[in-house]
Amino acid sequence: MNPRIEQILKLPAYQRGAILVVLLAVLVGAFVFLVYLPKQEELAGLEQRHAQLQSRLQEDRRIARDLPKFKAEYEKLQEQLANALTELPNEKEIPALLTTIAALARDNGLDVVRFRPGNEAPRGFYANVPVELRLVGSYHEIAMFFNAVSHLSRIVNIDNLNMGNARSADGRTTLTVECMATTFRFIEGAK
Repeated sequence: MNPRIEQILKLPAYQRGAILVVLLAVLVGAFVFLVYLPKQEELAGLEQRHAQLQSRLQEDRRIARDLPKFKAEYEKLQEQLANALTELPNEKEIPALLTTIAALARDNGLDVVRFRPGNEAPRGFYANVPVELRLVGSYHEIAMFFNAVSHLSRIVNIDNLNMGNARSADGRTTLTVECMATTFRFIEGAK
């Protein structure tokens, strides 16, 4: 046998027991530090990940339960967007809208002295399209024109209104009106 082992076997029992306890302590310590503690950390990480996934699963299940409601809400929003877009023409519809405004002025008996479209000004998802107007007609004709503009399916604001230059001829009193008609255009792809 190995002389070192024989030497250990000749030691008194309490010394052999102490050596055995120390060897067991070293083995247990090595096991704890090299195997058990890393596996505990891995287990804690996996438990945390499991909790996160469980939470996400519950949230996804809640969303799945509410999916018909979300789809209905989406359809409602799409319908509202379509309705809003009817009030905000795209670039192709602006000339027709401006022609409609000029035709409304003539249909209500007004003389269109000035009809000058201005430069459009982008404002996010839409752009202002101003039109400088100078109209001549009776007060009633002007009021009827503004009323007709207010009933257009598109949004048209009339501002910077200036009435003046009242003239009477042939029993008819006419006014000169200068104003700014502003309509709006949807900008495709704006954020």
